[in-house]
Amino acid sequence: MSRININGNQLTIEQVVQVARYGYEVEIEAAAQAAITRSREIVDRFVEEKRNVYGITTGFGKFSDIAISKEETKELQRNLIISHACGVGPFLSEEISRAIMLLRVNALSKGFSGIRLSTVMTLVDMINKGVTPLIPEKGSLGASGDLAPLSHMVLVMLGLGEALYKGEQLSGAEAMSRAGIPVVELTSKEGLALINGTQVMTAVGCITVYDAINALKLADISAAMTMEALNGITDAFDPRLHAVRPHQGQMDTASNLLRILSDSGLTTRQGEMRVQDAYSLRCVPQIHGASKDAIRFVKERVEIEINSVTDNPIIFPDDDAAISGGNFHGQPVALAFDFLGIAIAEMANACERRIERLVNPQLSGLPAFLTPNGGLHSGFMIAQYSAAALVSENKVLAHPASVDSIPSSANQEDHVSMGTIAARKARDILTNTIHVLAVELLAAAQGIEFKDPEKLGKGTAAAFEIVRGSVPKWVEDREMYIDLRKGEALVRDGEIVKAVEAVIGELKLG
Repeated sequence: MSRININGNQLTIEQVVQVARYGYEVEIEAAAQAAITRSREIVDRFVEEKRNVYGITTGFGKFSDIAISKEETKELQRNLIISHACGVGPFLSEEISRAIMLLRVNALSKGFSGIRLSTVMTLVDMINKGVTPLIPEKGSLGASGDLAPLSHMVLVMLGLGEALYKGEQLSGAEAMSRAGIPVVELTSKEGLALINGTQVMTAVGCITVYDAINALKLADISAAMTMEALNGITDAFDPRLHAVRPHQGQMDTASNLLRILSDSGLTTRQGEMRVQDAYSLRCVPQIHGASKDAIRFVKERVEIEINSVTDNPIIFPDDDAAISGGNFHGQPVALAFDFLGIAIAEMANACERRIERLVNPQLSGLPAFLTPNGGLHSGFMIAQYSAAALVSENKVLAHPASVDSIPSSANQEDHVSMGTIAARKARDILTNTIHVLAVELLAAAQGIEFKDPEKLGKGTAAAFEIVRGSVPKWVEDREMYIDLRKGEALVRDGEIVKAVEAVIGELKLG
């Protein structure tokens, strides 16, 4: 079994996906274990000294002015978890829940949270042995962190709540028992250390960014295939044009398109068939490039967040201090995740317009709706409808969540980020966009059938071969949804991108 070592400082987005999606195991490095133990010693001393420290010897939120005795500490922590587990709605996917646990472990491994090492190791055991808490996706304000959903994660550690184990939905107690993991009795500071953080929004956003990068590459490939089906003009991708407006994503997209289309006998030069193309073809570098630049920015924010301390109070062993601040506030990533959703939505917008150009005979010069027997057969007519519906839904979802706030905890927590909503919306926008990309892939491949597939460029020939290996040429109407599901799988599994990169080199992402 593959394993990654974590220390709180060097976790990558790729490693998060390895653990969340591919079942890699986790091990905390020895130095990080020592840092966890050291910060715990500080908390134990604060309790013994009856020092007035938020969340350790006081209540939470509006109750921060109420002192809690040493004898009440364990009851306080348990009450915190069971009362805060107020999530509603569908459960997050298993891979997102695994990512949440990993991100929480990584943050605790930095040694600023005052939790016991044994408690952190319980989370590690849950990751490694496949106990995955069922976490409702709704109910977080994104400050003080993801309190409600993270509480559902902790419920299972206590033998409460619900979990998946070996594909079966069980009570938390039964899942932990079958996996041979002892349940935990929390003590001072541990409840806050586990639930006061941004790990839910960050887990959703992290996996969405990873998958969006693959979708960006696929969007360049599908756009190139559409270019060939429509005899698009490649002059618009001339590097001289983009060097005088040097946005990195724009320049890289133009380079990608020229390499994907290299040796194509289907593309044209300006003036051969027409002087210029419509924006959805001519401006692919500007449109896709802007999304790439945006997603690169979001990726940088995520890389910072997954290696940050986001609970409260934060323990500083070197200074014998516990500082109550606001690192749990999701605003730094909330804005980024709204930007992520907008960037992905724009990919779909341009993609759907290219689909329209493929199916509309007045724009394409191809048979109407890409069927050789129009009238009796409808071809891709309603596939474009579906793409248009998804794009319109994305426009609603792309409205930013982070511009909203609502006070909570009797106005003690009077500004919140809504970052978890922003991340979830970005994920939903990506899901829609993947479906739209699948439609373009299949429609472009069908359009190419009316030209000459033997004249495809190096990259598009590789992509066309993968598509046709899964979805045959459209001759007469058949159950289109089956083809669309196959197209979606092609977008998700990354095989088209791998095949294209194998012949032209790695596609640039800004």
